[in-house]
Amino acid sequence: MNRRDFIRTAGGAAGATAAVSAGAGTAAASSEGGDGGATRPDFGGYLDDANGYGGGQPADQTGNDEVTVQVGTGSQGYGFSPPAVHVDTGTTVVWEWTGEGGAHNVVSNDEVFDSGAAESGSGVTFEYTFEEGGIYNYHCVPHEGMGMKGSIVVGSDYPTVQMETGGGEKSLHEMGVPFQAHYVGLATILMVIVSLVFTFFLLKYGESPHTKGGND
Repeated sequence: MNRRDFIRTAGGAAGATAAVSAGAGTAAASSEGGDGGATRPDFGGYLDDANGYGGGQPADQTGNDEVTVQVGTGSQGYGFSPPAVHVDTGTTVVWEWTGEGGAHNVVSNDEVFDSGAAESGSGVTFEYTFEEGGIYNYHCVPHEGMGMKGSIVVGSDYPTVQMETGGGEKSLHEMGVPFQAHYVGLATILMVIVSLVFTFFLLKYGESPHTKGGND
């Protein structure tokens, strides 16, 4: 290989590696999000002890005119399913009793809706149409102290809070960044350095006597 071919090959390899690195960096940045982290509706800690709620996003039921929430779920029948649900404004939510856990009712904390006296048995229903956006926390009066709580998130105008990532430090791989992308930057730098070093020595000392073709 003569000097011209070597320089062209080395430069192309370095450029290709740099392009791969840039693409990987962009992908990693996209996975983190432009706002620095994911957010969820701010329930004000109300659902922290709610049965069936794990602290994540509410069930996404946007796009539906009618949504069903089961009343009396879980191992003992003291829960709502899903415990938190996100709907559009104008959506009708229908609470449907499963018959588990005794007599239940559905009462909003801010008295926007109230199903009335607690009832038992399967097939009982109560519905309410949400015309205004926001977060509507509610509970079953007889079993609120046992964690029978729920929340309806309506529309897109509601308070949010940044989601917790858990205690301790996490690796980028655990945060969802592709593992191999961590080393692309180092590989790029190494490739460029190696290419420059070989190019320098080739230009300074000429080609090996064993190469063919001369220097053009």
